[in-house]
Amino acid sequence: MFRGNRPTRMDEKGRLKVPADYKRVVEDRYSAARFYVTSKNGKAALVYPMEEWEKIEQEMLKMPENHPQRQKFLLVTSYWGQEAEMDAQGRLLFPQLLREKAQLNGDVAVLGKLTHMEVRNLAEVSAQVEADPFTDEDATALSAGR
Repeated sequence: MFRGNRPTRMDEKGRLKVPADYKRVVEDRYSAARFYVTSKNGKAALVYPMEEWEKIEQEMLKMPENHPQRQKFLLVTSYWGQEAEMDAQGRLLFPQLLREKAQLNGDVAVLGKLTHMEVRNLAEVSAQVEADPFTDEDATALSAGR
């Protein structure tokens, strides 16, 4: 599982060195170092090991092809998305369109989201966490959803 925050830097060519802890997760759990890098909103990059992304695709295949939310999801994730393979130095190349929109240059937060990683501009995610802290009401709503 991908857990925690691993602040790092995106290089000038748009490559992110996968943090060592997360690289170990990939090596231990997945058969290949292939990923699908995408977004649902252009504000954050979602980095799925290909095996996890293929599970999502299988769920999409179960839905009617003309289902409006299926079409929208596939449009958005294809628009922002690109397959990526980790190079020998453990780096992933991010799609330029997504890097520019999400301001993924310089300092970024690599957040563990259990089955995938989320990469966001570090200053923006820090500001969001401070402006909207997790509350007791959030904890209650979360426990009610189980």
